[in-house]
Amino acid sequence: MAIHKSAVKRAKQNKVRNLRNKSDRTQVKNVIKHVRAAIDEGASETAQTALAGAIPVIDKAAQKGTIHRNTASRKISRLTKQVNSLS
Repeated sequence: MAIHKSAVKRAKQNKVRNLRNKSDRTQVKNVIKHVRAAIDEGASETAQTALAGAIPVIDKAAQKGTIHRNTASRKISRLTKQVNSLS
């Protein structure tokens, strides 16, 4: 366990950030799951709506540093390609 005051503070900050990052990553996974479910159903309009809701969530996670910006870009790109292939 941390002994120095600065190490105790760092451990506390890491714990808080870990919870926040976990929440953001879970939210990203859930919105992607909704888009993929709409794609599997073949519902073009539902997929478009889900994608429109997913893009800001993924971008926000990248902006906060929860996921890498290239990872966010790749996820958005692949989802967009899949949704566009429905039309």
